Amino acid sequence: MAKRLHLSSTNKKIAGVCGGIAEYFDVDPLLIRVLWIVGTLMGGAGILAYLIAWFILPKDDNI
Repeated sequence: MAKRLHLSSTNKKIAGVCGGIAEYFDVDPLLIRVLWIVGTLMGGAGILAYLIAWFILPKDDNI
């Protein structure tokens, strides 16, 4: 089965965006969360990007 970017149902804190990205790239979700926070603090577009990803990414089918 091909990799698919989705919201994670197992690695989620708020909506599963960072967990889904971490599963897609096969890295630790904490790394993605830290990078997302740093990006938000540096430029401020991280919150908007998170909200957009939350609404655009499909939910994980493995519930």
